[in-house]
Amino acid sequence: MPLFILNIVFAAVFTLLTGSARIGVFMFGCILGYGILWLSSPLYKDTRYFKKLPKTVNLITYFLKELFVSNLRVLWDVITPGHISRPGIIGIPLDAETDLEIFLVANLISLTPGTLSVDLSEDRKTLFVHVMFLENVAAARADIKNGLEKRILEVMRS
Repeated sequence: MPLFILNIVFAAVFTLLTGSARIGVFMFGCILGYGILWLSSPLYKDTRYFKKLPKTVNLITYFLKELFVSNLRVLWDVITPGHISRPGIIGIPLDAETDLEIFLVANLISLTPGTLSVDLSEDRKTLFVHVMFLENVAAARADIKNGLEKRILEVMRS
């Protein structure tokens, strides 16, 4: 049984034993289950789960932070009389190679307000992104490469 499923089973059993159906209790059960699995990790052949889970949590946290900040920035642009947006399209050279990696990068970019994946080059090495607040092309490109794409590749390749 994959360790992720086993961790979810531990959390579900913990939730049932406490008699509380709250999400906080389930999350605590997940953390407790992760700790138990980590302590018993010498019993398992495949321990990639212990490297991948923290990287996945890092990606989710980073994305939620970017989502919150982008929402505030777009909201401010909408409710203020003067527009501060400077839209533009930039090419992002991709380190992502597989279909799933490119799919995740493109879709998480599009899910963030103020950015939209527009096209992928024929050679699948450049993703064209519409950016609503483009002040510095190099900074915007580096922000996507060193932020979102880097974290996605850490999760997918670990």
